[in-house]
Amino acid sequence: MALEEFEKEQLSDREKNMVRMKSITNYAMGIFFIAVGFVFIFPNTIKFIAKFVAQKDPLMMNIFAIICFIYGLFRLYRGYAKNYFRNY
Repeated sequence: MALEEFEKEQLSDREKNMVRMKSITNYAMGIFFIAVGFVFIFPNTIKFIAKFVAQKDPLMMNIFAIICFIYGLFRLYRGYAKNYFRNY
């Protein structure tokens, strides 16, 4: 079977449901990690987070926030791409 034939193959109902759930999970986790990155970049938005971040190194908190942003964007892309059953 050629690669083009595999990509045109229809998914079963179970696989469609799995793709839908994985996609929703990836969207939710992407939004969550972007929000975490936002909170650590701007810690004064939430008071109890501001106390925690004030004790830590600001450079490390900014690096962590950037990593959260990048990972959140990756999870959003993975939810958008929906290539869960393709073997490369």
